[in-house]
Formats: sequence, structure tokens, C-alpha cells
Amino acid sequence: MNDHRTAPAGPAEPASAHGHLHPAGTPAPSGAAGAEAGVSTAEAAAVRRFTERLGLPGLVDVHTHFMPERVLHKVWDYFDTNGPLIGGLEWPITYRKEEAERTALLREFGVRAFTSMLYPHKPSMATWLNAWAADFAGRTPDCLHTATLFPEPGVETYVGEAVAAGARVFKAHVQVGAYDPADELLDPAWGLLADAGTPVVIHCGSGPAPGKHTGPESIARVLARHPRLRLIVAHMGMPEYEEFLGLAERYEEVRLDTTMAFTDFTEQFMPFPGRALPRVADLGDRILLGSDFPNIPYPYLHQLHALERLDLGPEWLRAVCHDNAARLFGV
Repeated sequence: MNDHRTAPAGPAEPASAHGHLHPAGTPAPSGAAGAEAGVSTAEAAAVRRFTERLGLPGLVDVHTHFMPERVLHKVWDYFDTNGPLIGGLEWPITYRKEEAERTALLREFGVRAFTSMLYPHKPSMATWLNAWAADFAGRTPDCLHTATLFPEPGVETYVGEAVAAGARVFKAHVQVGAYDPADELLDPAWGLLADAGTPVVIHCGSGPAPGKHTGPESIARVLARHPRLRLIVAHMGMPEYEEFLGLAERYEEVRLDTTMAFTDFTEQFMPFPGRALPRVADLGDRILLGSDFPNIPYPYLHQLHALERLDLGPEWLRAVCHDNAARLFGV
């Protein structure tokens, strides 16, 4: 097994100076709109070649962001200002497109199912975000109906309503929400989700910048109370990778998503420890593809190549990029 920091990245796709892909041996179309269309077409073809090499029908991405446009634009504005929650990093948004263009591009990539990860940063937001997400799922059949929650009075009620309405996955953002996931207000909601078997993608690691309640300690308390809770730890738990791997090894329903992990961007400031790669291989049935699309500072294809160059084998890669999530969500 090669250490991923020195393993070859595999066949490279031709790239422009801005990291976008152009068809090999052909010039980009003239004009800004034409150039962007050419870039998207070339990258989509490259992503499909990746899945075809693995013999997969496509990808299942459990960590993509769709939310009300005005909310998403505020998120993009925050990234543009290099805010403290992103560690002051320069973070260009690669896929700054309108909603219809973003869904179309995921389909061109061959993503069979994706999510609308959205989250409140204060009380009284979750219910209207959930209403928007239910509508989005209704008009976007390949989006897994997503919902969210916040520690506040009534959380158990609206979580139950979302589950009854068909929500298939929840998003919790401990860093942005600045709350303790072990807060007693959330306890009934975690219990309800554990009983329903509904997965929760949770940003609880201290990357790219620590929050008041990020880290494995609070999550360990939640799991001690609700050992059957299907938590999907976002970003492989960066930078507390090994601690969150330990929780997955202890609790059979805990999973991790690959969002931004192992990429060149993340390796510069929160590298994954090579000594932990055998544990990632052993948990190959509980690692799920996540990308953070559209809010990533590099092409979508790079996340796939970053996983491939871990050199954990095609069976591991097929499970991570498709089979594990397809089995979990029945898609």
C-alpha cells in the first residue's frame, strides 16, 4: 500500500491554468460562456470515464449542497471574504452556477443520487429550510429528500414531521450552528432518528477551523446514548481523523464521508495521516463518497482522483463511490 501523499494520481486530465478541464487536443470554445460549456462537457466526460473504468452505473454523492438561492449566495459571500469558519483560506467556488445548471451538471457527471445539505445557524430556521428541501426533493427526483435540525424547543416535533414526510437523510452542522450535539434538547430527536434508521450527515470535526463544540468528545456522548444512530461523519472528521475512525470502529452504524479529504487542497493544511490508511481500508463498507459540490475550490474530478490514488484497490473504490451509499439509501 502506497502512502497517498506519494502515490501517483493516475491518468491526468488536461487542465487550464485555473484548474478547469479542457478536451485533450482541442481548443476551448470561443467566448466566456462557450469556454465554460466546454470545460463542463470535458469534465463530465472525464468523470464518466472514471465510473466506466470501475464498472459502476454512476456515483452516489451524499454531501452536495442545495438550499434556497438567497441562502446559498450568502454562503458564497462568506467564502469570498475568507471568513474565520473556513480558516481564513482562499476558497474560490468552482461551480458558482444557478440551481438548474448545478443539477444538470451532476447528472452529466453521472451522479445517480445526491443530497441537498442545508443547515440553520440559529433557532427558528430549520422548519422553513425543511419545507424548502421537501419542495426541492419533490421537483428533483434524484435528490435524496434532506432535512435539518437545531437544538431548540419543538425540534423532536419537526424532525418527526420531516421523517413522516419522507426525509431520507438529515444534515447537522455543529461548527456553523455553534451548538453541542449532546445538548439535551436534541436527545429526543436523535432517538427518533435512530429508531427510524435515518442517516445524519454531521459536520462535527474541527476543520477547516475549530468551533466551540467540534471534535469527537460530544459525538461520543451522543453515541453512548444512541448507539444505533446512523451518523455519517463529514470530511472524514478532519482533522481528528483517527478519533472519528475509532468511533466508526466502535459503533457499527457510524460512517464517514470523503468530502474534501485526501485532496491536494486539504492536504496542504490538514493532511490525512498515512498510518491510518489501513483503518480506512478495513472500514471500506462504511466510507461514502462526499464532495461538497458546488462549494469546492477545485474540479469535482479531483476528489475522485484523490480517492483513487490512495491505492486501496478497485473494490474499495467501487464501494465508496457507489455501492455503500446505494445500499444505505436503497437507490
